[in-house]
Amino acid sequence: MKLHFRKYGHESNQALLTLHGLFGQSDNWSSIAKKLSEHSLSVYAIDLRNHGLSPHSNEMSYELMAMDIKELIDSENILSPILLGHSMGGKVAMYFDYLFSNTLKKLMIVDIAPKKYPPGHTDVFNALHSIDFNIIKTRKETELALRKHLNNEAVIQFLLKNLYWQAQNQLNWRFHLNTIYHHYEEILKEIPQYLSSTPTAFIRGEKSPYITDTDWHDIQKIYIDSKLITISNAGHWVHAEQAQLFVNDILNYLDLS
Repeated sequence: MKLHFRKYGHESNQALLTLHGLFGQSDNWSSIAKKLSEHSLSVYAIDLRNHGLSPHSNEMSYELMAMDIKELIDSENILSPILLGHSMGGKVAMYFDYLFSNTLKKLMIVDIAPKKYPPGHTDVFNALHSIDFNIIKTRKETELALRKHLNNEAVIQFLLKNLYWQAQNQLNWRFHLNTIYHHYEEILKEIPQYLSSTPTAFIRGEKSPYITDTDWHDIQKIYIDSKLITISNAGHWVHAEQAQLFVNDILNYLDLS
């Protein structure tokens, strides 16, 4: 699948590819990408399949998403890229490393472990499924409908960023809700067991439960050249909550600060 992406920086620089999380899109990474591109990096902010401006499909798995990234890398003639993925995007990045060993220069995983996670988006799916755009005609009406099911302001605003006007002057979501919902178990599953020698940084939020100390112990058995970075006063959306610290830690890890 030919993915949509936004590119920042100069062609000749080291390529870094960012992969967003569930219900995210490349636009969420624009400010981070611009900052990173000022430091000898050519940054590709990518929309994964069924998200953002990339094509929709009835199929969705980590294997397919990793193969989509490989197609982009090949089509752009990128050599030894750095792959940076948050949450679901982090698992795509790990699956890419699993399928295409010795391709990446470095791997950076943001607030996700290779393990299987329990379901945690029931309220979000209920909120999204409650919205009928044949009836709801404005962004404000959409926001009020979401608030009937959700009380987390950050999540509400995050979802609203996916609204757009399609043909016939009707609102819709950028993401392909039905496919994501029907493949949600795929998104939760663990990465296949393998041994990676790719230099890897795991970045977690201090307040996030997604990478525990026990997880880190297990991660080191898989990623033999790995480092754990904990960003203070940040939850799961590390790059949004502590953007400058996040950028600084990436640049330090890549020896570009």
